[in-house]
Amino acid sequence: MTTATTPECYADLGNPAPLEVLFGDPDYQDNPLGFAAFVAADERGDLLSAGERVLDAYGLGAEFVPSRLGGRLDRADRLARVLRPLFRRDAALGLGHGASNLVGAVNVWAQGGEQQQRWLADILRGNGRIAAAYTDMSTGNDVTNTAFRGTVRQDRLVLNGRKEIINNLARAEAVTVLARTSPEPGSRSHSMVLVDMATVPRDRLRFLPRYRTVGVRAMYLGGLEFDDCPVPVTAVAGEVGAAMETILRSFQVTRAVLPAAALGAVDQQLRTVTGFAVGRHLYRRTVADLPHARSVLTDAFLDIQAADAFATTVCRALHLMPGQTSVYAAAVKYLVPLLFKDTVDALGLVLGARSFLREGPHAVFQKHARDLPVASLVHAGGTVCQATVIPQLPRLARAAWLVGEPAPAAVFHLAGDLPELDFDRLSTTAGRHDPLLASLVDAAARVRDEPVLGRLAAQLVDELTALKQACQELAPRDRTPLAGPVSFELTHRYAVLLAAACCLGVWLNNPDHPNGYVHRPDWVIAALARLTARLGCPPVPGAEAVRPAVFAELMGRYEDGAGFDLIGRHLA
Repeated sequence: MTTATTPECYADLGNPAPLEVLFGDPDYQDNPLGFAAFVAADERGDLLSAGERVLDAYGLGAEFVPSRLGGRLDRADRLARVLRPLFRRDAALGLGHGASNLVGAVNVWAQGGEQQQRWLADILRGNGRIAAAYTDMSTGNDVTNTAFRGTVRQDRLVLNGRKEIINNLARAEAVTVLARTSPEPGSRSHSMVLVDMATVPRDRLRFLPRYRTVGVRAMYLGGLEFDDCPVPVTAVAGEVGAAMETILRSFQVTRAVLPAAALGAVDQQLRTVTGFAVGRHLYRRTVADLPHARSVLTDAFLDIQAADAFATTVCRALHLMPGQTSVYAAAVKYLVPLLFKDTVDALGLVLGARSFLREGPHAVFQKHARDLPVASLVHAGGTVCQATVIPQLPRLARAAWLVGEPAPAAVFHLAGDLPELDFDRLSTTAGRHDPLLASLVDAAARVRDEPVLGRLAAQLVDELTALKQACQELAPRDRTPLAGPVSFELTHRYAVLLAAACCLGVWLNNPDHPNGYVHRPDWVIAALARLTARLGCPPVPGAEAVRPAVFAELMGRYEDGAGFDLIGRHLA
């Protein structure tokens, strides 16, 4: 089964996405759903109620429910693009009223029984909420060492312990709770429990005070303490002891989708600074005419597009290459937030003192600058994602790199049809195949005669060759999550190579994109020059020559009100 062409496809590029239309022009001062309103709500530490009402009227909860259960979750790349208008305006709303439902629900879609899935689907389609209570304060993202316990007593599962810094706990109708259900070591000692907050004994749990944060101030981060709290044994989602395997599969979806959605906030950061640069005059010309500022704006545009190529490709790989996405999704969740951080930091230098203002036309910049680092940590930080990749690198290096079949062209297509997302096909490890890096080698062969692009691609293949040797030589300890710094550096290099492979793949496999910019080599040359620089490669002569054309595209999109991602859809 394949899904119909999505609203974000090429036929609708000239029309804003539905949520863009519903929220309206965010720069319009009198818009009750504009930046001024969101910044004011952030100052109060509250989600903008008018924004929540819009999302309820739209039926956002259905976006997180699989289509087989009556929802609209049929493809991961579409979901990411649906959420971008929320992140463009307010990451707290995007997470608090949006993506947190995805994080809480994916384990139920992956492993829950039919009755559990239908019950949760009804809640979300009715604009209810689910909270994801996976972490404890004492162990953080190391969920295997959770102190939270679930003990089977006859037909009940008795819960004991605390869950902290959990979004929407006090407002959720359902909560997925990760509990240790066996004292034995190993991967079969944890279970996922779906708790109905309407039936749980209230005298057996205590809501903890709200946690206040520097970023995403409006998110309702709280905690729960369970004290001999009984729930039915049937509340366990899937088999008792199967939670860790379920998490390794289902979190691939959230790790790919959330960075792709957060791109909306970084797009707005670039839009804010570009507006300042074209309107501010220094030395008898605009800031945008100054070489340094122009370079920063161009770099930001390129990093957004590289991030989009990487994240969108991996979202599509969830459908087309589910056996390999355990490493790909973790690499996206590690590298894309890093690209975003560097981009926002550089843009802040151009905006100068205005980047700290909490009122006025540039106030949204400081809000997004505070929100994005917090958003990047949602349910899995970069280090945890690197630890997921490290044990798989030596096997991939030995069996897959520089050999093997490239990924199918459809995985790189920005708008092509996809099979429906199937959680059952996701694998806990990537096995012995790495189609994305095989595509890098294939692309390098196809462009070897190009004077600039060919040399950039050759540099990437040389880096892959060096990475292959380094990963094969890792000491046994450095092949585990307890590895030393050298292994984490190798995962960084691996992630950059994957991003480069996706840039080449997108450039080669989107001949039907209506914007000729995507077909031309300018953006891919400039993006690869940025990525090879991150790997320490020397500059390739001629690569700088394409940057004026990239800057011209940026300015054209700014003037036309089009997105800075690879799709380039019109904004409100």
